[in-house]
Amino acid sequence: MKPAVKNSAIGISLIKGFILKEEEGIKLVSSIIRKVLGIETSVLMGANLATEVASEMFCETTIGVENMDNGKLLKCLFETSYFRCKVIENVAGVEACGALKNVVGIGAGIVDGLGYGDNTKAAVIRLGLIEMMQFARVYLHVTDRSIFYESCGIADLVATCHGGRNRLLGEAIVKSLKTRGMIGVDIRLLEKEILRGQRFQGPLIAKEIFTYLKDKDMLERFPLMVAVHRICCREIDPRNFIDCLRNHPEHAPIP
Repeated sequence: MKPAVKNSAIGISLIKGFILKEEEGIKLVSSIIRKVLGIETSVLMGANLATEVASEMFCETTIGVENMDNGKLLKCLFETSYFRCKVIENVAGVEACGALKNVVGIGAGIVDGLGYGDNTKAAVIRLGLIEMMQFARVYLHVTDRSIFYESCGIADLVATCHGGRNRLLGEAIVKSLKTRGMIGVDIRLLEKEILRGQRFQGPLIAKEIFTYLKDKDMLERFPLMVAVHRICCREIDPRNFIDCLRNHPEHAPIP
């Protein structure tokens, strides 16, 4: 039974993730909302760490819309003196950025936990951004790279890799090796200890991406995202994370 929502209503999703359907593959959350409610659905994604937004520290965000008329309305509703909004007519691209950066954020936390410095984290951010662009192009046919220069793209990626909770998860996975002597503590246990029952977004997204890439025989093209998934599943030791990046396609020999 379809929910009683007026056709003139406008939806907006702040969910930074994907939905994996067995027969349909990865689906955007906004597309599910649009289908279930029968209304146009926009997305809001950006470098918006919750505690800083709540403290009214200046930040930017990106609103992805299907048409600018609704974009103007949403900008008026959300924008404040400390929360500046830029509207873009590309829902899929903005939403993809918001989901994919969580996986890279775990990678950044892993290098923090391993004791590497800013140079290594910068490499993870760069390689992660490249994989984000490639995945968005292959899966969502997002060819406009300018989206990745918006708050939903590189800005959110940098913020997540330095202060997001998925970064915290990556660091916790490594530190658990020193205290518990395991390849990796179960993610559910870390969620209970760190988030008090809430879920980390990154591992779920990494699993969905891995499943999709495996089905398409494209795992070798995305070594960072694949390594993050396998570390979260305790298939490989997080201390081998850097080794997984050494043979990245970006480092291939010059022909």
